[in-house]
Amino acid sequence: MPRTITVGLDGSPGSRAAAAWAAREAELRGLPVKLVQVWEPVPAPMAQTALLGAETQQHWTERIPRESAEGLRLRHPGLEVTTEHVTGRPAEILARTAKDVELLVLGSRGLSGIGGFLVGSVGLAVIAHAERPVVLVRAGEQATDEHEKDPAGAPSTTTPFRPVVLGLDVNSPDEALIGFAFEAAARRRAPLRVVHGWNPPPYFAYGMALDPGVEQSLAEGDAAALTEVLRPWRKKFPDTEVVEDSRFGSPSALLIDASRGASLVVVGRRVRRSVVGAHIGTVTHAVLHHVTAPVAVVAHD
Repeated sequence: MPRTITVGLDGSPGSRAAAAWAAREAELRGLPVKLVQVWEPVPAPMAQTALLGAETQQHWTERIPRESAEGLRLRHPGLEVTTEHVTGRPAEILARTAKDVELLVLGSRGLSGIGGFLVGSVGLAVIAHAERPVVLVRAGEQATDEHEKDPAGAPSTTTPFRPVVLGLDVNSPDEALIGFAFEAAARRRAPLRVVHGWNPPPYFAYGMALDPGVEQSLAEGDAAALTEVLRPWRKKFPDTEVVEDSRFGSPSALLIDASRGASLVVVGRRVRRSVVGAHIGTVTHAVLHHVTAPVAVVAHD
């Protein structure tokens, strides 16, 4: 099956921003884009109303993906863009679609005046079940948001990309997650900032404040562990500038702070094959709701 960057399209500002981001990513990767519009049938009594009649259904199932595809082709000549209409529950369809794609891209409503995402139930369900990378793009995201401003301070797409930020747990590093972040930075010729937040071991939690010497020792140990994890990746990507950021504090808070000015934030989701079902994780969940840059969630064992 051809590798594609697939977008869940519903006509909302968030999904249009997701489609635009997917087109830019597809050009970086040399891949085609597929726009998938999922139509969830409404109950029969509602379907008979004038508002939800045949004309409205045709608008959703035909006009939105067709017009979106035409717009992408116009802005990105040479980019292969296809569309697909599917009937069913959006969360189930998109999670199943994600099994066969290179990347699934979803949109989210932006929180006006606050920043960050408003992640709906469909987006959370897809992220929790997809085993391929899923990127969430906030409504209003522009290409210029991913680049440094020009010397005059104006938005630009001709300036270098802003850094890619990776959230990493050195106690359980995963190659799929690290590889995704390094490749994303390399494609953009951008620095990669690797953030690792650490807290004292549990047996310090209810004791007195850490002795400065103990805290320094713990900090040095975690920083050394991060350096060791990244050592082979630095050799594999010698042209990528890597910034190691290992600090005491909440991993989610440090990631949110580091993401300001990032072109992309990369976090992981551990795949849990158990009776308790899918799980996103507290750090990833916090990042999804508070980071304004596009967020890539990479599932890993």
